[in-house]
Amino acid sequence: MASIDLGTSEKLLAELRGWVEIETPTTDAAAVNRLLDRAEAGLREVGAALERIPGQGGYGDNLLARTPGEGAPLLVVVHLDTVWNHGTLAGPMPFRVEGERAYGPGIYDMKSGSFLAFHAVREILRQRVPTRRPVTLLFTPDEEVGSPTSRAIIENEARRSAAVLIAEPAGGPQGACVTARKGVGRFDVRIHGVSAHSGGNWTEGRSAVVALAELIRTVHGMVDLERGTTTNVAPVWGGTRPNVVPPEAGCEIDLRVATAEDGKAAERAILALAGERDGIRIEVSGGMNRPPMVESAETLRLYEAARALAREVGYDLPKQHRGGGSDGNFTAALGIPTLDGLGCTGAGAHAPHEHILWRDLLPRGQVLARLMQTL
Repeated sequence: MASIDLGTSEKLLAELRGWVEIETPTTDAAAVNRLLDRAEAGLREVGAALERIPGQGGYGDNLLARTPGEGAPLLVVVHLDTVWNHGTLAGPMPFRVEGERAYGPGIYDMKSGSFLAFHAVREILRQRVPTRRPVTLLFTPDEEVGSPTSRAIIENEARRSAAVLIAEPAGGPQGACVTARKGVGRFDVRIHGVSAHSGGNWTEGRSAVVALAELIRTVHGMVDLERGTTTNVAPVWGGTRPNVVPPEAGCEIDLRVATAEDGKAAERAILALAGERDGIRIEVSGGMNRPPMVESAETLRLYEAARALAREVGYDLPKQHRGGGSDGNFTAALGIPTLDGLGCTGAGAHAPHEHILWRDLLPRGQVLARLMQTL
């Protein structure tokens, strides 16, 4: 098959900068759509078949770009939203290049990967490079909050696809791709007590904060590192003033599990914390948000194909299991072979030092493009 010319890392970084400098917090649909407009225009220019699905629930639009071909397509999933609020570029995290590193909000998670997938599809179409099967590129607007409006679209496209590639960031110092991820659960806790003066009427009060503290200890006790189960309680809130027995308190709970069975068991245990006793009422809502992505023989075959392509480009591609979730959790749970973590190398996702190793843009993009061409 003919090779795909993706240019140079310098040229890729110059165009990626434009993506980073469009701030796209998940909660601002118009902002996410501004970047989606740019991707849509670039793909329309080279003849991609486009389908834009209007956003719902205050989130941005989804965009499907399809290349021609016969048979079940290869699905590539990327998201354009980030965790960073407007003003981050003008404040603590301007786009900048320092040596081998390029910094900016969302550049690692996951605008570099989204851009590389966009660029690969654009060049496949521009250069009329044949692929073994059609490619479907899906841009989503809400991955950072659990993909509430895009999950159904992702799953619908995955069911008709032969395999799925996820261009989330490569992990660790060696830039590993991802063959398994933990499942993710999210819960919201609201505790209602009885207010009273903390001095004169202490016995009449029922402290929601004390009840919350007891609940937190219970949730922390669910941690089982050998099984791969962890819980984290944050943020936490409660009370009004030091001299008032707090009538309200609450928290959020993050749950990570290695297997679907452990997820069901932990979900039942956390939801069972709801109830009433001694004047305290506890409400618990939520559940498993993303099923575990379990490493399968089909996923390993995808990995070996990617690793062989990486060797051709000149680097080794290790694999890893990751605790964080992605949209690959959804597609893998459907039984569709899924390979994740195919974005750029770097570090600092969701952190002030977020960056990519920009000289890796070309070799990482080459592997992603060759997978689109050859799978």
